[in-house]
Amino acid sequence: MNDVKTKQLTLPITGMTCANCVATVERNLNKLEGVESTVVNLSSERATVEFDSTLIKMDALIARVERAGYGIAVGEAELAITRLADDNDARRLEKALQELDGVLDANVNYGTEKARVRYVPTVVTQAEIRRAVSGAGFEALELGGEAEDAEAKAREHEIAEQKRLLVIGLIFTIPLFLFSMGLDFGLLPQAWMGAAWSIGLMFALATPVQFYVGWQYYLGAYKSLRNGSANMDVLIAMGSSVAYFFSLVVMLGLIAGHVYFETAAVIITLIRLGKFLEARAKGRTSDAIKKLMGLRAKTARVVRSGVEADVPVDEVVVGDIILVRPGETIPVDGVVIEGRSAADESMLTGESLPVEKGPGDALIGATLNKLGILKFEATKVGKETALAQIVRLVEEAQGSKAPIQKIVDQVSAIFVPIVLGIAALTFVAWFYIVPTSLGGADFTRALINTVAVLVIACPCAMGLATPTAVMVGTGKGAEMGILFRSSEALERAGKVDVVVLDKTGTITKGQPTVTDIIVSEAGSVTRDELLQLAASVEKGSEHPLGEAIWAEATARGLKLTEATGFKALPGQGVQAEVAGRSVAVGNLRMMQSNGFALNGLESDVSRTQSEAKTAMLVALDGNVAGVIAVADTIKASSKAAIQKLHEMGLQVAMITGDNQKTAEAIAGQVGLDTVLAEVLPEGKVGEIKKLQAAGLVTAMVGDGINDAPALAQSDVGIAIGTGTDVAMAAAPVTLISGDLFGLPRAISLSRKTLRTIQQNLFWAFIYNIILIPAAALGYLNPMLAAGAMAFSSVFVISNSLRLRRAKISS
Repeated sequence: MNDVKTKQLTLPITGMTCANCVATVERNLNKLEGVESTVVNLSSERATVEFDSTLIKMDALIARVERAGYGIAVGEAELAITRLADDNDARRLEKALQELDGVLDANVNYGTEKARVRYVPTVVTQAEIRRAVSGAGFEALELGGEAEDAEAKAREHEIAEQKRLLVIGLIFTIPLFLFSMGLDFGLLPQAWMGAAWSIGLMFALATPVQFYVGWQYYLGAYKSLRNGSANMDVLIAMGSSVAYFFSLVVMLGLIAGHVYFETAAVIITLIRLGKFLEARAKGRTSDAIKKLMGLRAKTARVVRSGVEADVPVDEVVVGDIILVRPGETIPVDGVVIEGRSAADESMLTGESLPVEKGPGDALIGATLNKLGILKFEATKVGKETALAQIVRLVEEAQGSKAPIQKIVDQVSAIFVPIVLGIAALTFVAWFYIVPTSLGGADFTRALINTVAVLVIACPCAMGLATPTAVMVGTGKGAEMGILFRSSEALERAGKVDVVVLDKTGTITKGQPTVTDIIVSEAGSVTRDELLQLAASVEKGSEHPLGEAIWAEATARGLKLTEATGFKALPGQGVQAEVAGRSVAVGNLRMMQSNGFALNGLESDVSRTQSEAKTAMLVALDGNVAGVIAVADTIKASSKAAIQKLHEMGLQVAMITGDNQKTAEAIAGQVGLDTVLAEVLPEGKVGEIKKLQAAGLVTAMVGDGINDAPALAQSDVGIAIGTGTDVAMAAAPVTLISGDLFGLPRAISLSRKTLRTIQQNLFWAFIYNIILIPAAALGYLNPMLAAGAMAFSSVFVISNSLRLRRAKISS
């Protein structure tokens, strides 16, 4: 979103029950002028809307959702305000709060010195509301409730309401069902069968279920039809109403026949039971996000003006000095200024070993301080912390749609109309065609089979098949230190054929050191002089090899000279003027392209390259005077991780700017299949394209910054070791820890998630493909149909939840 006018909001929706509801909300929001795109997720029950803020406001979006027949989860905060001088202050604060994005209504009472704020919890937090109060010149002493709990409370209220209606339904339906079955199976006096009082009793028990417990389905059906679509509510309302009103007509003596009050009541109550279990199970799909949010410290021990004080973590500002004792949670991101300890970062990176921390080292908020006392400076607070970024990225991924979901959306759009057509054909067939061979029309039989068709159809399972698996998969990934930025990335990672690894920082540690300094016998410089001249050119270099040369010279205490006319040649090296001499530091390609004589150093270059070292040649005034060999240590996990990728049936290649010999030496140590050596930065994209042209689904793994074009070109870009700056990497997948073992874990998790989605969709489609015809052919009682329909969604969600316990390759 480059345009500053374009804003993105996430709205928590209530009342959605199936894929048609998703389509209805999306269609209604997209109709509004200024709305650019809308993505609605049934599992997380959220709508992500991009819109032009100059054309439309949040209130209009919410009004449109409510007009479509759905609700918005709203939080309420009560604040005790101090420093209100008069009623004008109260009005001024009220206006300031109402102008805050995400605030629906604010009321400030000067007499009670309290503010009551209604807000959308996914748009604004209570911490931000409190800061707005401070910004207006007042102080909020207390808040009613936890900021993170506002949406959760709305969901809990929804589940509680489902439970209340279910209990009421059971209270009336169980005795009605037992009474009806007792009459049908001769367990009760036959004189009661058809008696006016017994039919009246069944009518009295069924009516509250039909119009109180089932009222939501009538309301939902009306709003759905008003919006020009048909959802699950239409099917339930029609199916139960046909049974109920037919029985009512029989009771009034207008036609003769059997009453089916118990069928209508059981349909509604069983579906209410299914929806209650579904809502509870759906809540568990977001457990990983809740777990991450629960890691956040509530308070921080801040040192201000030499005084230690515990303050709420929301009040910590950048630059605050914070003390953390052993066993305490590090409250925000920062840099150690005093003390030494080890931090357990496993909850964010997935790595079990504690990480040593000392002055200058970065700390990640929400991780655990294990050993010593640390004093650190806060560098990131609130929404900028690594934890907040991780939570945001996971929520965005959960809210996105996987490519496979598009097929489901297309089917869902026509599903209910098709079912209504099949129901109509069922009635016609049983009333007009089948009776011709049986000697007369059977209206009741036709009606019951029609009801069974209406009730058995389940668009809900189709709508939940993909998003529930994605929610659990992305959440589990976050717990393992793997961030998927979208559902598409999660889906694609499991289809990868070949993994291309950048060498520096991916296979190796990215911290090369000088191992050899060789001077030409024909030259006139010593090793230290050669190193000093090379380091003077490389001073300030951001390239790892240049940094290694500079670090070695500094460690030897060599005095560096200021370089002039500095020039960098990408993929080759650097050159500059130092103390009146022309100095070039680079690879063999650079020396050859400039026509510099190697002065008998060819064998030394070849030897160092065969030892997996990078040979940096130093030329003085057009003649190569020596070789500085630099080696980068291979990560301890690289060989085992690459072996694991092989076991998973993947090809593994390495891409590097190093010469062929050095690259092959490294490849031999870690067991790579293919080596792409001497590739300039701009050439990496071309190598990825070649693999894709061969029909291979390609994953590129790099640092996320230098490899950005290649990461973007690959089918799945994976950034490794970005640490606390998780939001900086543009790659679809980020491995927080920097451990290459995260790669097979990510691919394994993707494969398992994709398999779960396929299982869910198979069940959802096969269920409807088999049971709708079975109902149409008269093999299913409407009550059994309602039970099957109610539990189909629960099955899909439960299958997705199995991912939480799945063993992921490591």
